[in-house]
Amino acid sequence: MRATLPVIAILAAGAALAAVYVRGSGPDNAPAATNASTGPSATARPAGLNTGKVAAFVYKSTPEPVPAFPFFDDKQETKTIGAFKGKVILLNLWATWCAPCRAEMPALDQLQKDMGSDKFEVVAVNVDKNGFDKAREFLKGIDVKSLALYADPTARAASQVKALGMPATLLVDKEGHEIGRLMGPAEWDSPEAKRLIEAALR
Repeated sequence: MRATLPVIAILAAGAALAAVYVRGSGPDNAPAATNASTGPSATARPAGLNTGKVAAFVYKSTPEPVPAFPFFDDKQETKTIGAFKGKVILLNLWATWCAPCRAEMPALDQLQKDMGSDKFEVVAVNVDKNGFDKAREFLKGIDVKSLALYADPTARAASQVKALGMPATLLVDKEGHEIGRLMGPAEWDSPEAKRLIEAALR
């Protein structure tokens, strides 16, 4: 009996250590006071910001580089995420045939109007295979005035960022790293969404 006591003590200590390790790790969208990564891509994210109208926003445990897939601006000049380095961007993938995408477009337009600057931009990339004309006609029809027209007629952007369905919206830091994403529509002009973006701008 005495010989087994040290063994029991060692096993108990090991179990306690394992419990601490398990509690220390969590899902990507677990609230945290700060991001655990260090260096230029580390992004502070105060707890409780993915609530309300953006409760479906899922944080990355560590910001990851967004693939440099090509898309085009209104002049049909090639762009990548690298063209926006130095800005926080809200990268939104949408299509005219996607009803939820169409529904959230006015909110994205309002967000760009309210917060767009040399430090932040809503980059809404259309993925219609019919090209620019259909997207331009649609945006004009719903009176979008603040969003710039970006398009990926190859429709490969979604697979590049591993988006499962649309709309897909990624919050990207000024170094081109994804902070987190929200799959599906959201009220991006809501106070909760703006607080999420303001935190990324700090």
